[in-house]
Amino acid sequence: MSISVVRLGSPRGENEGLRIGTVRRPPRGVPKAELASRNFYDVWLPNLAPSEELLKLGRAADDEKRWRTFTRKYRAEMKTPANQRLLDLLAALSAQTNFSVGCYCADQGRCHRSILRALLAERGALFA
Repeated sequence: MSISVVRLGSPRGENEGLRIGTVRRPPRGVPKAELASRNFYDVWLPNLAPSEELLKLGRAADDEKRWRTFTRKYRAEMKTPANQRLLDLLAALSAQTNFSVGCYCADQGRCHRSILRALLAERGALFA
């Protein structure tokens, strides 16, 4: 059992399991009834997405210094008790079932999902 880290809207991988969207907003122009069938997500967890303000900072992070600032601030946002419980839950579930977490960004290296992966790994999550 394990977690896959994916780009939302991409084709689903074999044994990927439930796809969780960790984005601030649903995709534009996609009816709710079609989110899963169009490979976006089955369940939406916006709590694990960066805040609107931080999302703008992340999109503008065109150098290492700005990316480190984004990373530090996103990690701080994830330290709320509610987010800590969500991260602990996902890490624990990774030992029981396959599922995926994702975002829309094309470059995983410059996306909050790379940091989310690290946060989950720090809690002992298993990855595909």
